Amino acid sequence: MDAVLDLLRETVTSPWVYLILVAVTAVDAFFPAVPSEAAVITAAVLSASAGHPHIVGVIASAAAGALIGDHISYAIGRGGGSRRLTRLPERSRRRAGSEWARRAIDRRGGVILTISRYIPGGRTAVTLTMGAVRYPRRSFLLFDAVAAVTWGLYCGLLGYFGGLAFERDPIKGVVAGLGLSIGVTLALEGFRALRRRAHRRAAARR
Repeated sequence: MDAVLDLLRETVTSPWVYLILVAVTAVDAFFPAVPSEAAVITAAVLSASAGHPHIVGVIASAAAGALIGDHISYAIGRGGGSRRLTRLPERSRRRAGSEWARRAIDRRGGVILTISRYIPGGRTAVTLTMGAVRYPRRSFLLFDAVAAVTWGLYCGLLGYFGGLAFERDPIKGVVAGLGLSIGVTLALEGFRALRRRAHRRAAARR
């Protein structure tokens, strides 16, 4: 365990740590297997316990990487997804689903984009779809900037305060931060499931 901590400390003291955080959070936008949230929380925990990397740099790097990655995902959807949508049969379920997604994004695109960042896989699905349905780039940039900054603050401060609470045992701080993050994610998933159930019941009564 001490060897792991020493390796982490050596990594975070490197000036490349911020670039690594940008790269990890960017790739996570279109390759969700990359644990960007865990990387940001870990860096923030070590910031609180060891004083480096600087917490402001951690949050800024996370937000910048998230913004860059989301725009790459949006561009992928806009480049390939839009052509696939236009080729779908007029009365097919997939065409109907894509039209529904287009209408939902047109009405509540900003809210959907922000909330999806806290749902596993949701970030990638939403940014690809927004590109595919050609959601306006300026609106996407505005809402995504808000989503990226709030997510960076959320992960950074979660890890930082976890590090302060377990200053003498950073591993516990990382576990606490990740545990809270998973708890929030599960709570959101539970809320979504309850809403879907309520909508199905309301539809069945009509």
